[in-house]
Order: sequence, then structure tokens, then C-alpha cells
Amino acid sequence: MSGPGPVAAPADDADVPRYWRELGLPGLIDSHVHFLPPRVQAKVWHYFEDAQRHYGTDWPVAYALTDDEERLGVLHRLGVRAFPTLPYPHKAGMASWLNDWSAQFADGRPEVLQSATFFPEPEAPAYVAEALDRGARVFKVHVQVGNFDPRHFLLDPVWARLEETGTPVVVHCGSGPLRGEYTGPARVSGLLERYPRLHLVIAHLGMPEYGAFLDLAERYERVHLDTTMFGTDFTERLMPFDRADLPRLAALRDRILLGSDFPSIPYSYAHQLEALHRLDLGEEWLRAVLWENGARLFGVAA
Repeated sequence: MSGPGPVAAPADDADVPRYWRELGLPGLIDSHVHFLPPRVQAKVWHYFEDAQRHYGTDWPVAYALTDDEERLGVLHRLGVRAFPTLPYPHKAGMASWLNDWSAQFADGRPEVLQSATFFPEPEAPAYVAEALDRGARVFKVHVQVGNFDPRHFLLDPVWARLEETGTPVVVHCGSGPLRGEYTGPARVSGLLERYPRLHLVIAHLGMPEYGAFLDLAERYERVHLDTTMFGTDFTERLMPFDRADLPRLAALRDRILLGSDFPSIPYSYAHQLEALHRLDLGEEWLRAVLWENGARLFGVAA
């Protein structure tokens, strides 16, 4: 339980440990963190350098530290006790070696939730099975970057296996910050009609189609949503959330997960927590989102 009086939002990154301690938590579990092979990470950051052309706004990356250990140190100081690495391919032939790199990165780092990914290609069932055998605890799918329909027939055995194992899949399927040919709720709804027991984690709370993805979470008991960039000043300027849906967000307390998109965010980590705090959904909601739900989904002990 928290201490006497209301807990104040964190003022900055140095204040984040005070925040989660006063909420009575052992730390934070962040469901949406990226660690990528160096050349891939460099290309991602290079893309954000030209964000004005892509998104119509600047996107200064707040934690563009080229050394992995430096970025791990930032998360450690914040008190992020568990997080994935969430690799994702933009073309065929990438997923298997991304999975290999991610498994090696997680080895010897107990705070890292070993991550994997896949792409609609004939080899996908085999390398997904291999990733699971090696200990993958979460998968990442990026519909907009990969530019594929998640219902692609080549992925049927993959989805069936992940439904069977109950392995969480963080899926970026909303049409923000850029609309893609296959983004939006319709295709994910169709996927869930085929595989209703999937543990999907809808990234970015499905922005900007927030309401439609809340519908899916209300309809399917294993669908979660992560808070990546949700409610921040940056996102509210571009893709505001209808506050009339706050009661629905409150009712889904047990299936909302903290997500940040660290390191490629255009503001401090503390601001993501501040944005959630100012929703004014209560400290029980915050405790569930910042630790309890992630601990349950990913099997993390305090």
C-alpha cells in the first residue's frame, strides 16, 4: 500500500524511484522497450531524424545512447525491473537472425524478457518454434513497418502455436503515428475471430483508434493494451484520446500494461508516468498498470 496522503507524480527521471516506492511497488515492469542490433537501431534513429517529413513534427530521441550498457543503466536507475527487447523485421529473411540476437542479448540479463518476432514467410513456423524452445517469453509484430496482413495464411500455424502456449504478442496494429495498408482494428478483429485465446498486447493502446481497440479488449479476455506514448503531451497534440472513454480504461484495469517505447521517445521517461498519473484513475489502477499486470502476464516475481 502507498504511504499517507496522495502520491505526487514524478518530477523527472531522478524522481521516478520515489514515485513507485510511494505507490508501494518493487519497481516497474515495462512491456514496450526496444533493444536492437546496433545497425538496426541506428537506422531507426536515422528515420526519426527526418520525423518532420514523416510525421509533420519533430521527434528528438531522448535516450539516443549508442552503448547498450548505458541504456540498460538508465532503466536500472529508473527501477525498471523487467522489460522485453521487441525486435521486428521490415522484410522477409530478417526475423530469424533478429531472434538469435535477442536471445543472446537476454542471456545473463535476468531483467530482460527474451523476445522474438516473425514475418509471413514459409520459415516462420520453424523459427518461432525454435525461439520458444530457446526461452522466448514475448513476441513483437509491427504491422505498419512490416506491411503485412496479420491474417496472412503463412502465419496460421504461428498464431495457433502462440495461442496454444499462451505466449504474449505485442502487436503494433493501430494507424498511428502513420497509417499503413494493413493497420487498424478490422484485421486484428478478424485474427481474434480465428484465435480468440491469443494473448495479444495492443501497442500504444491502439492509437488513434483507441475506442475500437478498447472494444476488442472488452470482447476478448486475453487481449491487453499497453500505454506506450499514451496520454503524453506529444501524443495528445497529434492523436488525442477521448476522455469520455476513461471509465472504460478504468474498468479494464487488469489488462492495461505500462509501455514506454524507450529509448526512442521524444520526452523523458518520467513524463510517460506523469501522463498516466494525471488520468486520475487512482492509485490501485496505477499499481496494476505499473507492476501487477505485467508481473502476472510475463511471470515476473517481486
